[in-house]
Amino acid sequence: MSLLSTFYSKEILEEKDYLVSPSGKYYVPENASHTSCMQYIRKLPLNPNPEVFGLHFNANITKGNQETAQLLSRALLTQTNLSSSIGDGVTSTDHIIVIAKDILSKLPKRFDMESIEEKFPLDYMNSMNTVLRQELIRFNRLIRIVQVTLKNIQKAIKGFVVMSLELDEVASSMRVGKVPQAWATRSYPSLKPLGSYVLDLLARLNFFQTWIDNGAPTVFWLSGFYFTQSFLTGVLQNFARRYKIPIDHLGFEYEVTALENSSNVADDVDTNEEDNVMVDGLFLEGARWDREVKLLAEPKPNILYDTLPIILLKPGVKTKFLPMPAYDSPVYKTSARQGTLSTTGHSTNFVLYLKLSTDLPQKHWINRGTACLCQLDD
Repeated sequence: MSLLSTFYSKEILEEKDYLVSPSGKYYVPENASHTSCMQYIRKLPLNPNPEVFGLHFNANITKGNQETAQLLSRALLTQTNLSSSIGDGVTSTDHIIVIAKDILSKLPKRFDMESIEEKFPLDYMNSMNTVLRQELIRFNRLIRIVQVTLKNIQKAIKGFVVMSLELDEVASSMRVGKVPQAWATRSYPSLKPLGSYVLDLLARLNFFQTWIDNGAPTVFWLSGFYFTQSFLTGVLQNFARRYKIPIDHLGFEYEVTALENSSNVADDVDTNEEDNVMVDGLFLEGARWDREVKLLAEPKPNILYDTLPIILLKPGVKTKFLPMPAYDSPVYKTSARQGTLSTTGHSTNFVLYLKLSTDLPQKHWINRGTACLCQLDD
């Protein structure tokens, strides 16, 4: 609808050579006869620029990256022989065993839920304890399936157990650097290759282990949660129970601070209120955050993503929020602009709308495809 509003408007009938893109290459000719229109169309570039669709020039780079990734992934799928050599006398099966042992050596033990339940008991006024325990249960299930499949694939390669269809898929995925389907079905959404996925998983486990050891962090890594909506709901629940307000009436106000990471949290930030929480870990696609004027701005050439500073979430009654010129930026867990509704009514990929200050109309950023991502694909 935002794209159509560029063409279905009063201005297109009133202005001479009505522009439909900033460069001026694309416009509606004043003379709308068939001959003049055909002459104009023949002058257009053979390959349309991203501006035709309201996108930034950087979209060409994203398109090229995606085409290259698809080409390489399909080329890897043609190599189906697990016993083939990959160089220096090392076979694919040897390589898989090395990868499996390396991941198992880095993967920590499952969280001890009994001791954690004692340290973080259920508290009606503190939903964060419940959020923490639910997250650890989910990660324990993921750790278990990763450990079991990696141990069994080594046994299957050596002939100690039968190479089942599941284990064969695990071996094939590891060989081409993909996350096995057995893990993906029990994992948080991720489009990362195997190596980056393992590093990301270890970082998430370390985040929660630090939470267990030192208590709730000052700045929460929003991207580190398995089910991000549970954390956001927990913040609202704490507010609702403290002030006895129906949670359906509540929402968030957002303030993008000047802090880049949790190590430089300043005392002058409005964190003294017990209700507010600080989060980080978001990437901005299709735009950048101008630190000087604290507004959305056009991305710099050849820079596809920008990291957002620490964001202050302020829960409150939605009807009391003051209106402000802002873009309702969708926040996704991955770069895939899609997601299916789960049994809780929440999308598995979409998280929430984050209001980001801007001096441009929302239409501009909608056409740019501007959104926040919890993680990148690499």
